[in-house]
Amino acid sequence: MKKRMTLQDKAEVALKKAVRGVVEQHKKTGRSLAVWKNGKTVRISPYTVK
Repeated sequence: MKKRMTLQDKAEVALKKAVRGVVEQHKKTGRSLAVWKNGKTVRISPYTVK
């Protein structure tokens, strides 16, 4: 029997899927990604993301 997902679980799955899509798109176009690190926004290469 399949376990029902909570709304929080569904939101987490959707967010992770969206982030994977953005990273993949940035890798294709070679654009950097803006991320939050140590309280500041920084740009990183999409190729350094796992």
